[in-house]
Amino acid sequence: MPNQSKPSGSNSGPLAGIRVLDLTTVQMGPWCTRILADYGADVIKVEAPEGDSNRYTGVPKNRGMSGTFQHNARGKRSIALDLKQAAARDAVLRLVPTVDAFASNIRPAALARLGLDYESVRAVNPSIVYLSMVGYGSAGRYAGRPAYDDLIQAASAIPMLLQRSSGQPRFIPMAAIDRIVGSAAANALLAGLLAKARTGMGQSIEVPMFETMAQFVLSEHMQGQTFDPPTSPAGYPRTLSPHRRPYPTKDGFIAVLPYNDGQWRRFFELAGKADMLKTDPRFADIASRTANIDSLYEMVGEELKHRTTDAWLELLGGADIPCMRPHTLETLMDDPHLADAGFFRWEEHPSEGRIRTMREPSTWSETKPPTGRFAPRLGQQTREILAEAGFDAEAIDNLISAGVAKTDTPKP
Repeated sequence: MPNQSKPSGSNSGPLAGIRVLDLTTVQMGPWCTRILADYGADVIKVEAPEGDSNRYTGVPKNRGMSGTFQHNARGKRSIALDLKQAAARDAVLRLVPTVDAFASNIRPAALARLGLDYESVRAVNPSIVYLSMVGYGSAGRYAGRPAYDDLIQAASAIPMLLQRSSGQPRFIPMAAIDRIVGSAAANALLAGLLAKARTGMGQSIEVPMFETMAQFVLSEHMQGQTFDPPTSPAGYPRTLSPHRRPYPTKDGFIAVLPYNDGQWRRFFELAGKADMLKTDPRFADIASRTANIDSLYEMVGEELKHRTTDAWLELLGGADIPCMRPHTLETLMDDPHLADAGFFRWEEHPSEGRIRTMREPSTWSETKPPTGRFAPRLGQQTREILAEAGFDAEAIDNLISAGVAKTDTPKP
């Protein structure tokens, strides 16, 4: 159960009272713990004196407060410690009894050298839920290798899938793997906390990037290789079709996805080919359409060239056929549905001025996630977090003057 007697950075949301010690950096780990912070957990972000490298990407207003960091670290509290020094490691271990969970994407061998492996952490908090996010699972020969988004995309066949559909191996142009695996890690951590609430037991949880993405990719693309003997080659034809893309119209592009028999019948009616499902056996049902998906999507592309995007949106929408105008990054931020939902907010950050924030997308009838929580400056809460670990003012001053800890706030 969450330790309600311990201080908390949030008093609202479904995870109010849960405290997480966050030793994560870059993208995957911070995305995982940001999910918990969004739901109201008190996430204590432990940073090196130079800060998370994610603070320095892009073009910030002030050094160390990048746009990406604003979104990955919102709602967290920052304590800056030089974990290469024994006194900093001891400070972390003094924090451990005050938290419910420990999360890290530091490689396990490095954590062991720091004395922050599971056994060392469990020794001071036996009920800790200890989450380790790694590149490759510890049971395999790749264990311990460094891993980043691009490497795991390559390992899980994604660039070669794009080669099959587009002719050229490419990476997805975003850190998608970090966020997919980070979300899976958040689910695992929440499941661990639920098990702890039910049984009182903590445990170590390992979430590997490679295995998570292998399952993510192959659950769709294993196809007939699922069976013995195989019934088809690997690869889902519909999503691999080179014609699966936003289609050109007379004045732009449109995304269209008729899927069931009724939607295809109505699409062909709009295209002046009302009997297509009856007269062409290639398109008679979903199995036939999947087997002939390239021809089908090529035909759709030819039909859509003859009208404007607006005209197609009106016709397809009226026929209840799934369609969407493709956004750019710029138009996405002006989307009217997102405006209706209050997804974006302009808020005054204490140090960064007016910033655009995004709310947690889910909605809750009762335990609403907290809002208006910002990313911290490096070491912004160092003093208060050390005080929560039991250090008095003099001891905190000594840690800061010795370079063990760092703060951006003056002594009170």
